[in-house]
Amino acid sequence: MTNPLAGLFTARQKEAARRDLFVRSMRLCGEYLAAQGDRTAPRHARLTRAIGTLAASLDTPSADPFDALLQVGERALEAGGDDGPVLALGVAETATLIRQRSKGAWRLRGLALDGLGRDDEALEAYDRYLTLSQDGDAAQEVTRRIDTLRRRRACLEEAAALFPGAGSPLRDLVGRPTAAAAPEFAAHVRARVAEHGMGDPAVRRLLELYAAYRRLAERDGMPDPLLGGSTPIGVGGLRRLVTGRTVCLVSGAAEVAGSTLGAEIDRYDLVVRCDAFRIRAEGTGGRTGLHAVSLRGDAPWDGPAWTQPAGVRLVFGDPAAAWRRAVRQRLVPGAQEHVGDASLRRPLSDPALLGDGGWGTGTTTAFTVLRLLDFLDVSPRLDLIGFDKPGRLRPEEAEWVMDRATHVDARTMRIALR
Repeated sequence: MTNPLAGLFTARQKEAARRDLFVRSMRLCGEYLAAQGDRTAPRHARLTRAIGTLAASLDTPSADPFDALLQVGERALEAGGDDGPVLALGVAETATLIRQRSKGAWRLRGLALDGLGRDDEALEAYDRYLTLSQDGDAAQEVTRRIDTLRRRRACLEEAAALFPGAGSPLRDLVGRPTAAAAPEFAAHVRARVAEHGMGDPAVRRLLELYAAYRRLAERDGMPDPLLGGSTPIGVGGLRRLVTGRTVCLVSGAAEVAGSTLGAEIDRYDLVVRCDAFRIRAEGTGGRTGLHAVSLRGDAPWDGPAWTQPAGVRLVFGDPAAAWRRAVRQRLVPGAQEHVGDASLRRPLSDPALLGDGGWGTGTTTAFTVLRLLDFLDVSPRLDLIGFDKPGRLRPEEAEWVMDRATHVDARTMRIALR
């Protein structure tokens, strides 16, 4: 005879086990917070709030804390550092135990393992996610990431085969975290170059594989790497595009938009605009030869896409990882002919360019692009329009401009630097 209480007893056992898993996650969160001290960065504040939401949901009988648990994992990845991905992985492992068919839990697990450089395990988690998932943007993103990890692995395997005896240490790097594998791969390349010389075909192929490996370590492979025909340019490319051309940097001020300067602005060879701007052809002119934008905030990749048509798009930002992610996510295929590469992402502080790091992180985009164009010094005319009023530039920036101004025309709001 079937015991009618057996099913109830089993259900209570499962609920108790589920509750224990949530408690485990809260313990991981507590250990994370205790190790952080008094960090006050916004991304840490968002993680702290997410942990608070999870704790509150555990004390609410009618609430399902699972979504709050996943949110903690997402915020932990966003917090970054050495311990953010570790917390995210602990949360993800718990989530996949609670709901073994949760797409969000397996995706989180893959991202956490990926962030820790544990490629083989990340691939397993990503594959599990795709098995559960339907087609969509998130699935396409994971598919691209899987392709990147596999191509990176293939680079190591082929590199090891080029020099069978000396390449054996490379075979041991397959499956190891990228942070540990990359320096050893670099050391292997240096040793083979020193041993065989640059003329050896195997050495040249090894260098190609190492370059591909490093590119894939920094960014995913792209189905359309030139973004619909856009051409990446560095300092030399920008200099060639600007050489001999008259340039004006146009403010987004209401006085410019309400003026009748549009025809005069459009007579310049290169019209430069910054950040978010609006076109009113009669006042602002209708052309945008160069659009410069600065990345702000803790998650600059989440901003609106750069859809305004432009000849050249320059994106300024630091650190490099945030810059790469923002460029990948916010550039729109076909919206620009040329895209500034990483060599142009921080012209003021880069020792290879101006090397003038005393301006701080709040430097306006207008001043940054102006200094870059002035530094290149290949334009016969470099004017600012609409920057003659206080507040358009920071006081020290305005002082720099006026110290170098050759002419100021209040009627046309023009400041000439050439």
